[in-house]
Amino acid sequence: MYDAIIIGAGPAGISAALYAKRANLSVLVLYHGESQLGKAHKIDNYYGFVDGITGAELYAAGIEQAKKLGIEVVESEVTGIQFETEQSYSVETPGKAFSGKSVVIATGNKKLRPAVKGIKEFEGKGISYCAVCDGFFYRGKRVVVVGDKLYAFQEASHLAPIASSVVVLTDGKDTAEISALVDGAGPALAGKITVDGRKIAEITGGSSVGSVVFADGGSIPADGVFVALGSAGGADFAKKLGLALDGDSIKVDQKMATSARGIFSCGNVNGGLLQVCKAVYEGGVAGLSAVEYVRSLSK
Repeated sequence: MYDAIIIGAGPAGISAALYAKRANLSVLVLYHGESQLGKAHKIDNYYGFVDGITGAELYAAGIEQAKKLGIEVVESEVTGIQFETEQSYSVETPGKAFSGKSVVIATGNKKLRPAVKGIKEFEGKGISYCAVCDGFFYRGKRVVVVGDKLYAFQEASHLAPIASSVVVLTDGKDTAEISALVDGAGPALAGKITVDGRKIAEITGGSSVGSVVFADGGSIPADGVFVALGSAGGADFAKKLGLALDGDSIKVDQKMATSARGIFSCGNVNGGLLQVCKAVYEGGVAGLSAVEYVRSLSK
C-alpha cells in the first residue's frame, strides 16, 4: 500500500509527489495521455526561464525530476477510485488496482465537449457527462454514449442494466478499440451495447433530447446522450465519490482537502487561474497536506 497516490503528472501532480516523497512517504504517480501543458507551444511567464520553455519540455522535465527522486511513475489510465477501508482507497487501472492511504487528484481541467450541433443547447435536458450520476433517470429509456475508448465503454457498461438500449457512437472515429471491449465483455453485456461509427451531425429534440442525426442523413432515437470522450477526469471521479463540487471544479479548502477524508485535489481541476504557477503552488500544498494526513493515521 502506498502512502500517497497522485493521479496526474502535470505541474500540480508532480509538485505534490515531490513534497510527499521528500517527507519520506511512499508515492505512486499515475498518468495517462497527453497533458494540457504538453500542448503549450511556449511558456514565457514562468519563473526562472529567461528564454521561455515549451510546455512539452517542462512536462517531461517534471516527470524526470520525480523519477530521479525515486518516485514510482506509471503511465496507465485511472478508471476509478473506490473507498477501500476507513483509511485507504483503491485506485483502479486496466488490469490492476493500487491501494493508497491518501489520494491526490491532479488531472487538470477536463470537460471535453464534441463539436456537434445541439450538445451545448441540450445540456441539462438530456445531455450528461456522468453515467453514475444520471443513469438512474434513464431507466427503460434509449441512450447513447459518445466516445471511442475505455472510458466510453465503462459508461456504457454502467448504463446497460438500466436503459432499454445503449449505443456507443464513435463520431466517425475508428470503432476497433471500443468494439473489442464490447465483444470481450462477456455474456452479461452481450447484445445490450452496440457500436455505431458514423459521424454525428446534430442532436435534436424539443424540450429535451429526442434523436441523434448522422452526417449520412440517418438518425436514431435517443432519450439521453452521455458524453465520455478521452479518459475520465477529476470532476468525473469527484462525482462518483460524492465529493463537493463548485460547478465543474472540485471544491477544496486552504489545504487542498476535498469533502472526503484523505482525498486532496490541486491544479486546474480546482478551477480558478489556469496557470502553471498556481498548479505548482496547489500541488505543493496538497502534497504537504497528504503528509500531515498520513502521519495522523498512526497517532
